[in-house]
Amino acid sequence: MTTDTAASSALVPDEVTDLLFRSARTVNTFAEGEVTDEQIRAVWDVVRWGPTAMNSLPLRLLLVRTPAGRERLVSHMADGNKAKTERAPLSIVVAADVDFHENMPRLAPHMPGVRDNLHPNEAARTAMARDNAFLQLGYFILGLRAEGLQVGPMTGFDAAGVDTEFFAGTAWRALAVLNVGHAPEDVEDFGMPASWPRQTRLDFEDVAQAV
Repeated sequence: MTTDTAASSALVPDEVTDLLFRSARTVNTFAEGEVTDEQIRAVWDVVRWGPTAMNSLPLRLLLVRTPAGRERLVSHMADGNKAKTERAPLSIVVAADVDFHENMPRLAPHMPGVRDNLHPNEAARTAMARDNAFLQLGYFILGLRAEGLQVGPMTGFDAAGVDTEFFAGTAWRALAVLNVGHAPEDVEDFGMPASWPRQTRLDFEDVAQAV
């Protein structure tokens, strides 16, 4: 599957980078089969080591798989994402914890006083939580792929509605919804294939410059 023309000096086999990047697709529908808490725990146990600013780790996960929980979530999804979410074995609401600073004495004991410095500045905490949770979201998607799972990431939903529905009284703020499971073979569903064909990407020369 490897398509890069540049010589590779990677320390992992091409099969690994294919699994995580080149062969991976956003998935619209899923085969039958459970995604367990143990699988998601295994993913977290790896991706939690990815770097974040001051080791803040603001990412939070709401695992939605019960019929009642799914119905509540689907009611806030954009129309084009409702059927996908109804059919996914597991949907994960990815959120940023604006009160991440409460964990800083544990996560960054080498930085005494950081919790107290952040506490009065909710605007700064909100921006920091969002930036770093999105960074962790990228790690998390790769971790799910490494676990042999396929992912359908979505931001097409009413985030404020999800916050009210699931996170009222907390400092969690919804960022994205991930449908997770195993992709079927060659299935057309919801008027679209299980995964769209691979589209082009920008080249290195399109995105990089040197000074």
